[in-house]
Amino acid sequence: MQKVGRMARCGARGRCGPLWRQGALWHGEAVRPPRAARAAFRSLSPRTRTALLHRAGYFAPWEGGFDFTPPALGPGETAGPPDFVGIGVQKGGTSWWYELIADHPGVTARPDLHKERHYLSHFGTEPFGPAQVARYHGWFPRRRGTITGEWTPDYLAYPWVAALLARSAPDARLLVILRDPVERFRSGLTFRLSQGALATESTVADAVRQGFYARSLRRYLRYFDPDRMLVLQYEQCSADPAGQLAGTYRFLGLDDAHRPDSLRTAVNASGTKRPLDPEAGLRLAQLYADDMDEVFTLFPHLDRSLWPSARAGGA
Repeated sequence: MQKVGRMARCGARGRCGPLWRQGALWHGEAVRPPRAARAAFRSLSPRTRTALLHRAGYFAPWEGGFDFTPPALGPGETAGPPDFVGIGVQKGGTSWWYELIADHPGVTARPDLHKERHYLSHFGTEPFGPAQVARYHGWFPRRRGTITGEWTPDYLAYPWVAALLARSAPDARLLVILRDPVERFRSGLTFRLSQGALATESTVADAVRQGFYARSLRRYLRYFDPDRMLVLQYEQCSADPAGQLAGTYRFLGLDDAHRPDSLRTAVNASGTKRPLDPEAGLRLAQLYADDMDEVFTLFPHLDRSLWPSARAGGA
């Protein structure tokens, strides 16, 4: 079985979206399946989709069978280190924001490459030398005069990634969107359970862990100057997408006059969130209180009033 990086519209973890980008097709000769076949595939359970994709040799970058051989360059393209890397957070609107960045004419975002490269995720216990750095660079083809990058939300939570990113892309600009951690927990847990995860202690603990932002951000600040990191707030992006997007474009060195046709198209929405017992929600807010306080100290431009859990937790 050839282990290529191709998947259908809804991947093993249900990452659905525009077929040729969020749908995670990573093969230059991929053929769009008929509408009926796509609909039938989406109607299957996540576990069945995963099994079928793996039997066909299709793996996502976050799965063990993925082939990290860089894609072939297209006419006029060159490859090199990413110009920007989004590092978090899960269920913080990163697919939506990446699509808005990719819409800019000054950005190369090849439709056969998923926004989440996940390349650096796999080196927690593996060697990472010049050959691995060069391979990473190969995943960023671009047209002349444009920039390119990735957005892998897991990078914020993986302790080893900051050092590897500083080694492989020291000049990259970093992007992160933070969201009220209790709301992020609800959205993240809802998504995991909808994709077939069991409601076990480990699933809940992982969802909770993703909301501790400050320690992970401090780790990145040890390797990257603060002016190379743009920390956005999901709630601000939702309230003022045009203004926040213009700021993002400026941070990336792009013309901020560009406006995508739609600023509010939902990408990978979790749907109706799992109910959270009020007392459990208060406990979570109190658990996150010190971390939230540090986040607002590190990044004073963030609006504390937009996070209900900051008020509930006494941060």
